[in-house]
Amino acid sequence: MTPLQTDNRIYIAGHRGMVGSAIHRALEFAGERNVLTTTSKDLDLRNAVAVDDFFAAHRPTQIYLAAAKVGGIQANNAYPAEFIHDNLSIQDNVIHAAWRHGVERLLFLGSSCIYPRDAEQPMREEALLTGPLEPTNEPYAIAKIAGIKLCESYNRQYGTDFRSVMPTNLYGPGDNLDLETSHVLPALIRKCHEAKLTGAESVPVWGSGRPMREFLHVDDMAAACVHVMNLNRATWQAHTDPRCSHLNVGTGEDLSIGDLARLVADVVGFEGRLAFAPDRPDGTPRKLLDVSRLEGLGWQASIGLREGIEQTYRWYLENRA
Repeated sequence: MTPLQTDNRIYIAGHRGMVGSAIHRALEFAGERNVLTTTSKDLDLRNAVAVDDFFAAHRPTQIYLAAAKVGGIQANNAYPAEFIHDNLSIQDNVIHAAWRHGVERLLFLGSSCIYPRDAEQPMREEALLTGPLEPTNEPYAIAKIAGIKLCESYNRQYGTDFRSVMPTNLYGPGDNLDLETSHVLPALIRKCHEAKLTGAESVPVWGSGRPMREFLHVDDMAAACVHVMNLNRATWQAHTDPRCSHLNVGTGEDLSIGDLARLVADVVGFEGRLAFAPDRPDGTPRKLLDVSRLEGLGWQASIGLREGIEQTYRWYLENRA
């Protein structure tokens, strides 16, 4: 990886989360030492005054906006108000403060759930706002769409260099394995592991198992973020549309939830039955990203799914306490 500029003051918003911590690792590996971080206890990003004061004091030159309230279908269904309110507040405060204090470049991290439920597959960036969203995560998706449009609007009006990337489903070290709030892949790892330990005959899996999903290792996501952040402005603008400026980040490959569950069970060593629950919501039928734009900018994912699950399971075994 090409060393980064040493005069940058880089702020990672959300550095303790799975994505933020991976970005932190990637920047350190690249030789970047001037990285600003702060915990939510010390800086509540939902507080506009506190965010503005932080920017005034530290004057970051680059920002990775990875802070967000995230979760799977169950969490999105249970806490829709928090998912839209907290994410809107965080994005608005950080992006506005970045403009006010002259931040040179900002990278906003969104989600593939921004696309319509029935979007043509694989989903191209231009599919944004062309149809209804998936109801189970609509509040979260609307917040992320607003983040994209905030970046585009500040760029248009003030000439800022604020960029957006939309990752597919992420997993890896630092993932959330709380069964109440986790996404499908980490939940399956924990369920299969605990079933193996207890000798359970089956593992429950939400939904029919038919929906198709794409999964990207978080270290690949971090590498993509650093790559996009360090593209020169002319290159970025040549590959994006000012009114559709976000980039998809993924592998370009997907599999069914049923096949994912079988793969996780095999990696973990659970030999029992997978008990699918068709009465539970499936969510969007398919979510596969078209990643041709990002590949055109010189980046591709490198960590295979089985390899990534094996790595994540090892991390879980080492840190589950």
